[in-house]
Amino acid sequence: MDIFIYIYQTVIQNILVYGAVAWQIPTGEINKILSTEMDVLRRSARKSRMERIKNEYIKEIMGVKGKPDTIDIIEQKRLKWYGHVKRMPEDRIPKLIMDWTPWERRKRGRPRKTWMEGVQAAMTTRNLEPDPWRNKKEWRLVSGRR
Repeated sequence: MDIFIYIYQTVIQNILVYGAVAWQIPTGEINKILSTEMDVLRRSARKSRMERIKNEYIKEIMGVKGKPDTIDIIEQKRLKWYGHVKRMPEDRIPKLIMDWTPWERRKRGRPRKTWMEGVQAAMTTRNLEPDPWRNKKEWRLVSGRR
């Protein structure tokens, strides 16, 4: 199982996480990512959905129970990027884009969730204050990266 955990963390999770730092993930996509992750774990454990085994038991069999799932890793990386951009000088393009608000009219209907709203949600679930990003070492500790 140790080799599977190594492959799972280095290959599969990285494929699922790739590029997710830069865009806001809709709820439907979150469910697809989590179901893909569980599908990989089930197939690796050689258990079928027809056997009606709970996800927690599959994670326990595969040795990933208690480890962060893919969505937690995405949030950690997003918070890491947020702190990195906030510490940039004011004239850098990523900082200008993050602080930029478009002045066009929005389309009809409910507005889509923005990237900043996703960052704010991740900060509230982790009980983070808005300003610890100023100190890089402290931000790494509180945002989930050690």
